[in-house]
Amino acid sequence: MAITIKDIAKKAQVSRTTVSRVLNDSGYVKEETRKKVMDVIKELNYTPSAIARSLSTSKTNTIGIIVPEINNPFFGEIIKGISQVADENNLNIILCNTDDKRHKELKALKLLKEQRIEGIIITPTYAEDHFSSEYLNTLEDIGIPIILLDGYVKYLEFSGIFIDHIKGAYDATRALINSGHSKIAIINGKQNYTITKDRFKGYVKALNESNILIEDKYVFYGDFDYESSYEITKQILKMEDRPSAIFVTSNMMILGTIKAIYEQNINIPKDMAIIGFDKLELVNILGMNISSVNGPTIEMGKAGMKMLIDKLNNVSPKDEIKRRIIVPQLVLKGSEKFIP
Repeated sequence: MAITIKDIAKKAQVSRTTVSRVLNDSGYVKEETRKKVMDVIKELNYTPSAIARSLSTSKTNTIGIIVPEINNPFFGEIIKGISQVADENNLNIILCNTDDKRHKELKALKLLKEQRIEGIIITPTYAEDHFSSEYLNTLEDIGIPIILLDGYVKYLEFSGIFIDHIKGAYDATRALINSGHSKIAIINGKQNYTITKDRFKGYVKALNESNILIEDKYVFYGDFDYESSYEITKQILKMEDRPSAIFVTSNMMILGTIKAIYEQNINIPKDMAIIGFDKLELVNILGMNISSVNGPTIEMGKAGMKMLIDKLNNVSPKDEIKRRIIVPQLVLKGSEKFIP
């Protein structure tokens, strides 16, 4: 049977109020009495309930994190950055994964609200549709600070940290053009996603500036996953007038592209150049040297957590909207080269 405050009070021959004051370090308690209570706590090996403590203090010291793809290293590094700052500030974390589904995101928001957390850091699902009134009302009425990380919520305004996807895609496409490519395919994510549209805008801008025709046959849409990119790349490699380079707009999709290329014994970059969006450490560990545009993911997590803490500590007004845009870094490793 679990030890309770009542058990401690009985053994220490004090009131439950006194035990509560000792546990929460609140209110006056004689030093002699405090020592006696602490000795009993140690003897009984009592561990305070976080839930009970939160009910008495009205604070849980816990923040919620909601991400769409927990298996994506991009979000893994963001969570690492959040966790580092949370630890430094004695905050706990509840992590929710939504599988990029709006209904799971709504469920996570309701769950976190029930847990009486202090604030939320969320990357909303990237799709612009399915913004139900229930979803929007839940966000608007949740009553705690919300920080967005690289994802917007249509119709509502929140503070957050965001990547400049247009600039990142522009830089990636520009690197291929500067290497001598003019036939550049793009493997993008779902068409109705905001980041998909932004990355396509960057791709188009770079081609337009160099007077390179945007050809529909070189534009492909996948699902931001390994499988879709693998199948699309196989299609590209069979094209009669195939491109000399592929811009892959996701770190997970780059794996599918590499697999399809290697299966055909095609050399990168001699036979096909590629460049990706977001780093994938695995390909670097294996020595593949794939060029990419990378957002500083750990720093993004840290910045988002610090922004939330500022709101929790009233350093910045709760209703003030702060948005920080981060330009991803172009890292060229040779896979973008044009070798005639």
